Amino acid sequence: MSSNTSNNDFFVIKALEDGVNVIGLTRGTDTRFHHSEKLDKGEVMIAQFTEHTSAVKIRGKALIQTSHGEMNNEAE
Repeated sequence: MSSNTSNNDFFVIKALEDGVNVIGLTRGTDTRFHHSEKLDKGEVMIAQFTEHTSAVKIRGKALIQTSHGEMNNEAE
């Protein structure tokens, strides 16, 4: 992986229910889905933004931890 990524910080997503979807979105002029994972309750995913990933969409109840703090997405 190239060292010129926008942000090398990792973030953590912990599923608080079964079926949490984590969707990576691309960079560039056309934002598209490029990767998807499904997490079950208690599963943890550690990820980071890269030259290909500019955003992450999370569906389902999850705990998200970043260097900026911790949050729940409050999904029901």
